[in-house]
Amino acid sequence: MAEIRPFRALRYDTARAGEIKELVCPPYDIISEEEYRAYLAQNPHNVIRLELPKGEEPYREAGAVLREWLERGILKEDMDEGIYIYEEEFLDQVDHGETKKLRGMICRVRLEEFSAGVVLPHEETLSKAKEDRFQLMRATGCNFSQIYSLYRDDQHITRQRLDNLAASCSPRYEFSDGLITHRLWVVNDPVSIAALREDFADRKLYIADGHHRYETALRYRNTLREEDRYCPDADYVMMMLVDIEDDGLVVFPTHRLLNSLPDFDPAKLPEICGEWFETAPRKTREETQEALNTFYEAGRHTFGFFDGAQWYTLVLQDGKVMDGLLPEKSQAYRSLDVTILHSLILERLLGIDRENMAAQKNLRYTRSAEEAEQSVKAGESQCCFLLNPTRVLEISAVAAAGEKMPQKSTYFYPKLITGLVMNRLFDETI
Repeated sequence: MAEIRPFRALRYDTARAGEIKELVCPPYDIISEEEYRAYLAQNPHNVIRLELPKGEEPYREAGAVLREWLERGILKEDMDEGIYIYEEEFLDQVDHGETKKLRGMICRVRLEEFSAGVVLPHEETLSKAKEDRFQLMRATGCNFSQIYSLYRDDQHITRQRLDNLAASCSPRYEFSDGLITHRLWVVNDPVSIAALREDFADRKLYIADGHHRYETALRYRNTLREEDRYCPDADYVMMMLVDIEDDGLVVFPTHRLLNSLPDFDPAKLPEICGEWFETAPRKTREETQEALNTFYEAGRHTFGFFDGAQWYTLVLQDGKVMDGLLPEKSQAYRSLDVTILHSLILERLLGIDRENMAAQKNLRYTRSAEEAEQSVKAGESQCCFLLNPTRVLEISAVAAAGEKMPQKSTYFYPKLITGLVMNRLFDETI
């Protein structure tokens, strides 16, 4: 099953680089151009120069920057191998502003093909993003951000170990970015590390966020083997591991916007959906979202729909329709809201095939319901669908069945910060 290992993390020497809160950034794929400039203006040593390089030859630039920072001591490898406890404290805006904490550990995990059933994906990936991450790994030989994975631990043994270790000393880093307080502890004790490694000997891991990076790490490892380059470190990838029942796990929905569909009249869609859905007009987006929450708590498959003039809720009448539509899929997959939307409405009723969806030809995504509404009002999109969040146990059930959800099915919050620890694979690249 899952093999985890400690490692000598590459970390900032804050005496040379500056305060740690000025050196980290969110995941590369959610950073706007304006935010990019702001991070560099705050501190030119921000990890964004490595994780999201710019310019005519961005990957070569990232490699050059990494070499320079290593030579100048901006980045240094820890003297001893360790496992790193990482915690995020935040306000859950969905759950009445309750303060929550997400705690897990960052370590190396042995790469396994998905077919081995040890590391399980839940979501499809996009080829463009994987090529970008591969070229960055080729140029730097480093993981700058950790993959986010979940594990089952009914007795919460590992979580108790992490809590005890964190309580025994002060965090190495503790800072707030205005929304989230980040804490990091360094664990070097061999006995504690051995116990944590033993915990995972019979466990599977479920990728929550970072599918592109995991598939890229597999490709990188395989490429080095094909080139006959010795790099045992490349058999591992950096991961953050979190108990699947952690109280701090929050999943946001990702909403869908449709555009450029020929001969499509959004106002007719509720009527077209009438065979399978109970449709009801709603006065506002806020009222629609309240209805979505109510149906979600009741376990009903429901979508909000806006045609530019009128809001609706679409509530599936009978889930058995999915059994006939996708008989080859598991019940877990057929019961997902995102599956129902994509397969029954987008594909069957509107004729948007899966290849089209993957290429985002007529389909875009946003986490903001307000942004979705404004896009339709501005004429940028023809209509939008609001979704409820996918439940964490639904995600693991689909992964355990060996299946993958459509792209952008989940949005785990908060995102893991990039730059606290990095995983350097081998010296020859640098």
